[in-house]
Amino acid sequence: MIENMEDQQDRAPKKNSNVIYFLIVVILALVGSDIYLLVTKSKTDNVIVYQNDEKTRLQTELDSLETQIEQVNMGKTQMSAVLQAKNDSLKVKIKELRKQLDKGKLTAEDLKKAQEDVKQLRYFVTKYTADIDELKKQNESLTTERDTLKNNLATVAQKATTLEKQNADLGTKVQIASALKTGSINIATLKLKSSGKEVEKNRAAVTKKIKIDFTIPGNAVAEKRLHDVYVRIIDPTGNLITQTDSGKFEADGQEFQYTFKAAIDFKDDGSVYSLDWVNPGTFQKGAYTVLLYADGYTMGKSSFTLK
Repeated sequence: MIENMEDQQDRAPKKNSNVIYFLIVVILALVGSDIYLLVTKSKTDNVIVYQNDEKTRLQTELDSLETQIEQVNMGKTQMSAVLQAKNDSLKVKIKELRKQLDKGKLTAEDLKKAQEDVKQLRYFVTKYTADIDELKKQNESLTTERDTLKNNLATVAQKATTLEKQNADLGTKVQIASALKTGSINIATLKLKSSGKEVEKNRAAVTKKIKIDFTIPGNAVAEKRLHDVYVRIIDPTGNLITQTDSGKFEADGQEFQYTFKAAIDFKDDGSVYSLDWVNPGTFQKGAYTVLLYADGYTMGKSSFTLK
């Protein structure tokens, strides 16, 4: 009896020790589980934070790329078809990446893909910007060349105009210089007898013909050929004496009617030239003016008086 009691007393402590050990194991297991969960949660939070930070960075990167493209497009450079296609492609790519980032949580694979896409996009935008800059430089160079060419053409045109004017002035000077001019002029008023003999008279009643003798100073630039000489005779009342066959001519920039015309053979040899004219009507008393023209200019002027 006494032994049974002693055995029971010996087992009680052993049983209590086992319970304590079990409780310790359970507690350690619980603590380990909590630590594992805390560590796992911390890693997950870090991943989410990392992904959110990377998403923000990628969005910022896309904003920068889009701004860069817009700045390029704001330029006045005319894009080629290839650059325009690249421009449209970049805009579409940015739009697609924004959609991917706006999904919410990104998987590691999505994140990596987005990073690669942005990296590739950055390269294309940089290349695209460089292409646009080069195109601008080419356009500026072409504009400069065009302006230079315009200035050169304007200068050439101005020089041509100046030369043309100089040539015209020179031509006018040569034309004026080559026009025949009279030296001395002598006008004889003549009476015609029935015998055909001519007698110089100064009375209007008997005068029927005038004889104009003149010389021409030496002129090396005048053409040695037949030259038409137009004669205008103004009567004492200031009227031009005309005939039925009197025509018109131009001289000194004006149009005139002549009394009569004749041709002289100019040889630049100091010859005396004579022009005869018979008045189909009658002369009146007074002073008459005689004007000679040749080669488009006034040749000379003289006068005579009849009593």
